[in-house]
Parts: sequence; structure tokens; C-alpha cells
Amino acid sequence: MSDKVIKNDAEWRTLLTPEQYHVTREQGTEPAYTGATWNNHEKGTYRCICCGNDLFNSEAKYESGTGWPSFREPSAPENITLRSDNGLFMKRTEVVCSHCEAHLGHVFDDGPKPTGLRYCMNSAAMQFVKTP
Repeated sequence: MSDKVIKNDAEWRTLLTPEQYHVTREQGTEPAYTGATWNNHEKGTYRCICCGNDLFNSEAKYESGTGWPSFREPSAPENITLRSDNGLFMKRTEVVCSHCEAHLGHVFDDGPKPTGLRYCMNSAAMQFVKTP
């Protein structure tokens, strides 16, 4: 996928549930241990709920103990964009979809080897597609 996905607010609201809209378009966060995929152990691909962009593979998913789906690395570095997030009186790195700019979550440097990264994502921002 290489084209940018641009929709207005009304279009996003008709395509997404209220929770998906809040997380992806308003930089919200779902409560820990409530998302559909935080405890998913099936093989497959996690795609952006807004545009279908491949984000993460199940092989990179691990148990972080945080209550959100966590990954060591994206399926392809060009499929995500990292941004500085200084909201809520914290300095964090926001992860967004590079195709539609949907807020996905944040990345932290306390993950396992070999990357040392923890991509802490919101289930509401992703659709899981099981490998047949």
C-alpha cells in the first residue's frame, strides 16, 4: 500500500465504531485488558482498522503484562510513522499508520531482545486477520 488515505471527520465516523474513532482519530486509549486482541495467540496479521495497512505480524507479538497487544517490531518499518507525543505531562513516542495517520499506540524502549522495543498498541486500532 503506498497511497495516502484521506477522509474527512464525517467519513471516519461512519466507517468506525465510537471506540475505534476515539482511539484512531482522537488519540485515545482503550482500557487495559479490554481490547479484542490483547490476549490473542493465533497466527496472523494485524492491520490498521481504518485503511487495512499491514502493521504487525503475530510472530512479533509477545506478552508484556501491560494489558495491550505488544510487539517487538512492525511488519514493515515504512508502514508506521513515529511522532513525538508530549501530552499528559509525559514524553512518549506515538505510533501512527503511515497511510491514514490513525493513532495506534506508543513505542517504548523496554521490550525484549533483539529490538529492545515494545510497540504497545490499541486493539481498537487494529483488525486481526488469521493466517489460514
